[in-house]
Amino acid sequence: MKKLFKIIKLFVIFIIVLIFGCFLYVKLSPKVTINSANNISLYDMNKTIFFKGNESKEWVSLDDISDYLIKSTIYTEDKNFYKHFGFDFLRIGKAFITNITSGSNNQGASTITQQYAKNLFLDFDKTWKRKWDEMWYTMRIEANYSKNEILEGYLNTINYGHGKYGIENASKFYFNKSSKDLTLSEASLLAGIPKAPSKYSPIIDMNSAKKRQLVVLNSLENNGIITNEEKERAYDEKLNIIGEKEGDTLTSINYYVDAVMNELENIESIPSNYNEIKGLKIYTNFNYDVQSNLENNIKETFPDNSNLESASVMMNPDNGGIMALIGGRDYNKSTYNRAVSSKRQVGSTMKPYLYYAALENGFTASTSFTSEKTTFPVENGKTYSPINYNNKYGNKAISMATAIAYSDNIYAVKTHMFLGYDALINVARRVGITSKLESVPSLPLGTNEINIMEMAGGYAAFANGGYKVKPHLIEKIENKDGEVIYQYKDDKELVLNSSLVFILNNILTATYDSSYIDYNYPTGIGLSSKLTHTYALKSGTTSGDNWNIGFNKKCVCAVWVGYDDNSKLSTKDYKYAQNIWYKTVENYEKEMKDEDVWYEKPKNVVGMLVEPISGKPATSNDKNQKLVYFLKGTEPKETDSTFDEISSNWYREIIFSFFLLCYNLCSMEVWYVRNYFRCNSCHLPTFNCNCSV
Repeated sequence: MKKLFKIIKLFVIFIIVLIFGCFLYVKLSPKVTINSANNISLYDMNKTIFFKGNESKEWVSLDDISDYLIKSTIYTEDKNFYKHFGFDFLRIGKAFITNITSGSNNQGASTITQQYAKNLFLDFDKTWKRKWDEMWYTMRIEANYSKNEILEGYLNTINYGHGKYGIENASKFYFNKSSKDLTLSEASLLAGIPKAPSKYSPIIDMNSAKKRQLVVLNSLENNGIITNEEKERAYDEKLNIIGEKEGDTLTSINYYVDAVMNELENIESIPSNYNEIKGLKIYTNFNYDVQSNLENNIKETFPDNSNLESASVMMNPDNGGIMALIGGRDYNKSTYNRAVSSKRQVGSTMKPYLYYAALENGFTASTSFTSEKTTFPVENGKTYSPINYNNKYGNKAISMATAIAYSDNIYAVKTHMFLGYDALINVARRVGITSKLESVPSLPLGTNEINIMEMAGGYAAFANGGYKVKPHLIEKIENKDGEVIYQYKDDKELVLNSSLVFILNNILTATYDSSYIDYNYPTGIGLSSKLTHTYALKSGTTSGDNWNIGFNKKCVCAVWVGYDDNSKLSTKDYKYAQNIWYKTVENYEKEMKDEDVWYEKPKNVVGMLVEPISGKPATSNDKNQKLVYFLKGTEPKETDSTFDEISSNWYREIIFSFFLLCYNLCSMEVWYVRNYFRCNSCHLPTFNCNCSV
C-alpha cells in the first residue's frame, strides 16, 4: 500500500512539474502575434480591387461590443472562459463520457482560446499534429495575452456566415448597425451562428436560427444573466434582417483570399506583423470571370444533398500565376482550403510524368507492350498484380498512345519497371513535384498523395514547352506610399526537352479521340463532341479520388473531387471532375475569343500515319489511321518489334525478372548512364540526342 501511495505521489509530482515546465517554456517562447485590423487591399490581374481587408475584418475593441453579445458568446460556448488556462478539463471529461455512451463524436469541448488559435494559425485537417499544434498555440496565447485581449480577438475573427468575419462586420451585414448597439434579441441570434454558419444563418434558415437562439437564451437564463421574462421577450421580438442572399456574390473568393494570405506569410521580405501595416497593396493573378465560371460550374454539377467536396485550380502556364482557385464547394460550410492544404492520391494523372520519362529513354508513341493481366515479380520474392480500372484488357500488343487513351495500368507498370523506379521520380522532381514519392511498382498509378497546386504546376511544364514554373498568386506588393516591397521573380527553368513535350502533348489528346475506340473506349471519349478547342488531357481515379487535368498553351485547369473522410466514390461520382473541367475550359475559351492554336511542330519532329491501336505504320487495309509524331529517325517500321512482347507467359516472366534483377543490382550504374551522359540542352541521353539536327 505504501509503495502504491509512493508511486501515485511521484506521478502527481511529475504531472505538476510537467505542467509547470510547459508553462515556463511557453512563457519564454516568442510571443505569437494575433490579428488586428487587416488593412490589406487585393488587386486582380487588371489592377482592380476585389478585396479589402478592413471591409472583411473590421476590428472593434471589447468596449465597443454589446455586453449582450459578449455574455451570449461566453455562456454558450465557454462559460468557464475566465477561470481556465485555455483548456476546460471538466468539459473535456463530460464530452468524452457523452461521446462514449452515445456512440457518436458530436460533443465537443473546445474553449474560446482553442477556437481562436485554430482560426488564426491552423487548417481544419483532423490529424494528431493539428491537434497538438492547436494545444501549443492555445497555451502560447493564454501565456502572453489577457483574457479580454483573447476574447476581443476571437469576436473579431470568427465566421458569422456569408463571408462575414468579425462581429462588427456581421452586425452591419445582418442588422445595419454597430455591434455596440445590438439588442439582446439580435445579440443572441448572432451568437448562435458561428457554431454552424451555413445552418444557423437567419438568411439561410430562420427556423434553425431561432432554435439556436433559444439555446443561447436558455444558457443566459440558466446562468442568472437574464430572467425568464427577458428571455421570452427577446425570443418573440421580430427582427428586421437587412442582409440579403448572396446571389451573384462569389463566396469562393474567400478561398483565393485565404490562399493569398497563406502565401504572404511565407514571403521572407514581408514582416510577420503585416496585418498591422496600414495600406498594404497586394497585386495578384486573380481573374474574376474565371473564378465566377469555376464556382458556378461546381454549384451546377453537384446534387444539393451530396457531401462530396472539390478543389480546383486554373493557372497561366507561362508564369505559374493562379487565375482562379476553389478550396471547397461552400466557404460558409467549410473554410478548409483543399487547394492549398490537402494532399490526395492522384491516380493516373501521374502517368504523363512516366511517359515523358519513357520518351526521354527511347520509347515512342508506337512502342508496344501487351495489355493483359500480369503478375510482376518484385524484390524479396514478392509479387505485384495491378488491374485495369474496368477490368478490360486487349490481350494483344498496344501502343503507348493507346495505353494513354485507355489509361492502361498494365502498360504503365511495365514501362515503370522497364525504366527503373527513379526515372518517373526524376521527371516529377524536375517539374516541381515536392511531395513524397515512393520507389514502388504502383507509383505511376498515383498511389502517393500530392497537392493539387503541385499537380497543376507540374503539368504547366508540359503546357509551356518544358519550363518549370512556380505556382503562385502574388505578383507584387506595395506599401501605402506605393513603394514596391516585393516583386515575384519569374525564374523559368528549362527542365524538359521541348520536342518530346510536343510529342507527349499530342499523345494526351488521345484520351478523347474516337480513333482509339477498339476493345475499350478512351477515358474522355464523352468529351469528343463537346470540346471546341484542342487540349491535352488526363484523368485520374482511385477508390476515393477523381481528377481531371487538362491544358493547352493558354491555361492549365486541374479539378479534384472526393470526400474529406476518404469515403469510396460511387460510379456516378466519377463524372463530376470531368464535367467541371470541360465546362470551365470551354467557357474560358469563349471569353478569350481566340482561335484554336495548338503547339507548333519542332523541326526535328515528323508526323506519320499509323494504325492507332498497334502503333504500326498504316497500310491501305487499315480502316483507322492516325497522324502521330516522332523524333526524326525513330519512326516505326513495319518490321520493327523492339518492344513487342513474346506472347507466352513464361518467357515474359523471365524477361521482366531479368529487367528487375538488373535494376536491383545495377541501379547506380543505370543512374550514372542515364544522367551523366545526358545532354544539358535537351535532357536526352547523349546517344539519343537530337540537338545537332
